[in-house]
Amino acid sequence: MTDIKTLKGVGEKTAALFQKLNIYTAEELVSYYPRDYEQFSEPVPLDEAQDEELVAVEGRIAGNVATRHVRGLSITTFQAACEGGILHLTYFNMPYLKNSLKRDVFYVFRGCLHRRKDRCVMEQAGIYKREEYGKLTGCLQPRYSTTKGLTNNAVTKAVKQAMGLVDLSVDPLPSKIREEQGFPGLAEAVEQMHFPKDREKLLAARARLVFDEFFRFILTLRRMREENERAESVCQMIEVAQTGRLIEALPYRLTGAQQRVWEEIQADMTSGYAMNRLVQGDVGSGKTILAFLALLLCAANGCQGAMMAPTEVLARQHYESLVKLNQAYGLQIHPVLLTGSVTAKDRRELYAKIESGEADIVIGTHALIQEKVAYRKLALVITDEQHRFGVRQRETLAEKGNSRSAAEGGPPKKEKAVHVLVMSATPIPRTLAIILYGDLHISVLDELPADRLPIKNCVVDTSYRNTAYQFIEKQVAQGRQVYVICPMVEEGESPELEDVGSYAKKLKSALPETIRIGTLHGRMRPAQKTKIMEDFEARNIDVLVSTTVIEVGINVPNATVMMVENAERFGLAQLHQLRGRVGRGDKQSYCIFISKSGRPQTMERLKILNESNDGFYIAGKDLSLRGPGDLFGIRQSGDMHFALGDIYRDAAILQSASEWADKVLAQDKDLSGPEYAALRGSLLEEKINEVDFRSI
Repeated sequence: MTDIKTLKGVGEKTAALFQKLNIYTAEELVSYYPRDYEQFSEPVPLDEAQDEELVAVEGRIAGNVATRHVRGLSITTFQAACEGGILHLTYFNMPYLKNSLKRDVFYVFRGCLHRRKDRCVMEQAGIYKREEYGKLTGCLQPRYSTTKGLTNNAVTKAVKQAMGLVDLSVDPLPSKIREEQGFPGLAEAVEQMHFPKDREKLLAARARLVFDEFFRFILTLRRMREENERAESVCQMIEVAQTGRLIEALPYRLTGAQQRVWEEIQADMTSGYAMNRLVQGDVGSGKTILAFLALLLCAANGCQGAMMAPTEVLARQHYESLVKLNQAYGLQIHPVLLTGSVTAKDRRELYAKIESGEADIVIGTHALIQEKVAYRKLALVITDEQHRFGVRQRETLAEKGNSRSAAEGGPPKKEKAVHVLVMSATPIPRTLAIILYGDLHISVLDELPADRLPIKNCVVDTSYRNTAYQFIEKQVAQGRQVYVICPMVEEGESPELEDVGSYAKKLKSALPETIRIGTLHGRMRPAQKTKIMEDFEARNIDVLVSTTVIEVGINVPNATVMMVENAERFGLAQLHQLRGRVGRGDKQSYCIFISKSGRPQTMERLKILNESNDGFYIAGKDLSLRGPGDLFGIRQSGDMHFALGDIYRDAAILQSASEWADKVLAQDKDLSGPEYAALRGSLLEEKINEVDFRSI
């Protein structure tokens, strides 16, 4: 591995910025692909420019450049005389423009154009000198996710250097697959992914690299499935009366779907063989009570169960819910909570209770799989929101049930396995779920409780924004809370997209001072994110402006409004996932999708969210609408945390990778042949779909 500090211009300070993006080596930098590409089109006359589209117009500064301050926000405004009319420009927190822009000099302004009554307006538009912009036209320029202090230009220069240092001559994809699929070699694919000559080369490179991701992931799953198939359970279980009594005592009746899935889980756990089951169901379909029933069945049989959640907030909420059930219905279980924030003294006490078996149910985060955690008789592992965990992380927790405790001594019990129950609210169509969760049997909760109020949705353009702000103000006045989602973290990452930092400032100037506004995004430290989510849960924050990190890991029934900016940049399935953050209480909830795109087809696509609150219906629509060539514009779903692949957009590639994985393993299940040497090495070296879920 080549330390990133060996690159010219990357000293300690710049290296620290790259490390914020989890880039420590030149090899990791080469694998840090652009999140998007800028296509710099020729400037057009202002009167011919498309409304609500990213356009470039040329003009000269007319009149004065003025700056005013509103509640700590610097607002700079000026006009540009262009062919076809006057362009009104606004910039936030960029007061230096007053001195840097020169009157009567021609500039190219590139941004999202808004026609407001008789005015043409751009906010935060890029500003280029004529000759500078001319060099960019006609090219695909990479745009990387950055962090404060690290520019896109700096990342681009570093990638170019790293490409010359990293050896990409060994291609792990067998030549037969490359030839039959018409894929470029690894070195060419990586180069074209970063610096494409044209759109066709980029699409070919991306298809190759997406296939790689899916292919290696599926190979790993297939081999795991073979290892786990029909393994005996580490603990022989029988049906117990406690679960039936709890079901009867609950203040609500289980839905038909819940009853069916519980019977499948119970049959698995009492079969004598290890369960490997996925429970898929929309938010509110009742997955959590099924998990608690499985944990109760396990504890009543004298064994231990562990449930791993992706965030501390969600883990604590699960723990508190289980404790309430225990107290209300006398379940006689002994649950404990283990998270990263537990003090050293308390952690030692928890470790002792877990190792002795006194704690029969353990709920927590990644802390559950730390080396020092030893279980007495772990027989059931439940992972909540599976797509937030890597396959190996689930396996690591499951393997803790395969070893004898220190008291028993002896070698690991390799021949037996723990029960594995995976829960996910991600609405993945069954055809894809069978591939992606190839090592699991699938149960679907396709029914919601009858008393749930359906969320009211609206899809609107940016002209509705002020009305939305007034609605938010009324909801907060009634004691409710609000989520606002932006696609970007920081200002300047993409001129046409809303970012968390700038948007929070705009909201503060638009809403009354009494409304408390907080921000949240994935680049914050884990402890900082946990604190903000806890503050929101405790109603210390009224409006939370966030990226999609709130997609899972937070349950706030008092939140009744979800507003998504730049909704056109997200897949329908992810928008539905975000919508699942509201509608969790007994009050009417609302979701407002704001689109900057005026294209009729874009608005029609988003209006599918008005048709249904059924995640599987929406996921199916998403699958049919997002073709393999749809590379630009729509943001990745984020499901499964593939670096490039999107299970909806790239469904055809996923299917192809699955078929090839089956062919290869049918010919050589151990990949021992010489043609698979590089592939075998890449599977051993690479962390297949392994995610640091503390950073979500």
